[in-house]
Amino acid sequence: MKQIKLSVLDQSVIRTGSNVRETLLETMALAQMADKLGYSRFWVSEHHNISTIAGSTPEVLLAFLTAHTEHIRLGSAGVMLPNHSSLKVAENFRMLEALAPGRIDLGVGRAPGGDRLTARILNPQNTFSDKDFVQQIMDLQHFLTDHAPEGTLYEKVKAMPQAETAPPIWLLTSSGGSASVAAHFGTALSFAHFINPSGGPEVVHQYRETFRPSETLSAPLANFGIFAFTSESPETVERWQTIMDYRLLQIERGSDTALPSYEEIREQEYMPDEQLRVNYNRRRMVCGSPEEVKAKITALCEAYEVDEAVISTIAENAGERMESFRLLAKVFGLSPRN
Repeated sequence: MKQIKLSVLDQSVIRTGSNVRETLLETMALAQMADKLGYSRFWVSEHHNISTIAGSTPEVLLAFLTAHTEHIRLGSAGVMLPNHSSLKVAENFRMLEALAPGRIDLGVGRAPGGDRLTARILNPQNTFSDKDFVQQIMDLQHFLTDHAPEGTLYEKVKAMPQAETAPPIWLLTSSGGSASVAAHFGTALSFAHFINPSGGPEVVHQYRETFRPSETLSAPLANFGIFAFTSESPETVERWQTIMDYRLLQIERGSDTALPSYEEIREQEYMPDEQLRVNYNRRRMVCGSPEEVKAKITALCEAYEVDEAVISTIAENAGERMESFRLLAKVFGLSPRN
């Protein structure tokens, strides 16, 4: 297998006792560190009406990050396309590409990024239909390549600014539905294993088998995202696992309130159905010593037949989160940048 590349997905989750500005500065610091440590990409997300997540506008946050990084690719994971017009998304990312040529990824998804009421207010014309999403992907490609079909309205409208390069499109999927769209339109694909730990390798395999080369991508390109945490302290790993178990249950219940203390969480007694969810959710994450996490991520890369894993680490301790990324860079032998 090729050398495994590591990338980062940061959702700018607000830690208990922290605030929005501090969280966004931590996102910037993590991007700078990932840049220096040799990570391949740094992606940020779009979430709405969730008080514990600061990342609501990836295009704005990415513009900030372009000014504070030098080499790492920056992108969205993703822009929730039904919330927006394809032209506006194309112009946002052509602007980003002009600011950081060759460093921008446009990752798009079709989930609302929050509840459906919020999605409806973001875009009152949103029908939540697969057909409309496919049309938006088609339109987005036209605007990014300046190759709209002759005789259509799109031929008369160009996404500005016109730069020498355009960002590649990555389709995000957690169920597999968008994989067929990615294959049809010849875009890259990222499977959200951190959302759905079942069926990902099969989805990526089917994407490869049905991939149609496009103007911007001649061969299939895929990766997967996973929650991960490592520490040389078993106690620190156990604490992270315990908090993460509780955090994911709270998310599934629709709660976005601040977490209680580790001591309170540790005393929780889960009902049988809750314990089943805890067991299931643990398949969405990997944790342990650096060597243990390396082995688990390597096994997943082999299952997916990819050479890139996108790491998402949510932690209540900012220093431990940064140290986890440092340890992963070291154990995977990433090449530091000056």
